[in-house]
Amino acid sequence: MMNNNNLISRKSLADEVAEKLQQQIAFGNYKVNEKLPIEPELMKTFGVGRSTIREAIKILLNSGLLRVQQGIGTFVENSTGIKEPLSQRLKRADRKDLDEVRQLLEMKIAEKAALNRTKADLVKIYDWLKVRDKAAKHDQLEECIDADIQFHIAIAEASGNDILIDLYKSVAIHLRNWFLEIYKDTKAFRETSHQHKQLVKSIEAGDAKKAWSNSAKIIGHVSQ
Repeated sequence: MMNNNNLISRKSLADEVAEKLQQQIAFGNYKVNEKLPIEPELMKTFGVGRSTIREAIKILLNSGLLRVQQGIGTFVENSTGIKEPLSQRLKRADRKDLDEVRQLLEMKIAEKAALNRTKADLVKIYDWLKVRDKAAKHDQLEECIDADIQFHIAIAEASGNDILIDLYKSVAIHLRNWFLEIYKDTKAFRETSHQHKQLVKSIEAGDAKKAWSNSAKIIGHVSQ
């Protein structure tokens, strides 16, 4: 019997099918070395076309979660240690989950930036803050969002931690379109202008604890 809970609400979205399949494997619905159902069965289960199923399978093959045995079928390779590239995982991430990761990263990079920033880093951070404030003042939403993202990237670069920098840049790539969806004007950016200035001052002062706290205040204000 077809499980209606498996139906995809929007067809032709291979990423959603891949995520559903990955969840089923994680929950033990498909065991390691177990053969997946044939394409027509998967098409019926998820309510999507053949091309979508094939693309979803390709995504999971590339992640190392599945393997193909020619002439036999597609099998579950492993339910742990998924090798899916981070960029691909972020691309299909739930935007709320993505935002939670962004928030955690922003607090940590602020803390590290306070300890490791250089004069050149501070100049760059202040420059992007000025661009952000100017765009917010003139209600230039796209320019404001771009400047806000670059402002936080500059803080990430000031952290001196290459992994944190790469992680934040990877997340930031996927933020712009989401911000354009949730913000209709620059009001939220204007309201947090002072808090952003306080954040930069704490980074400039080398106060890691305060930098973390100021970043958390910004996140708390925006999340309300």
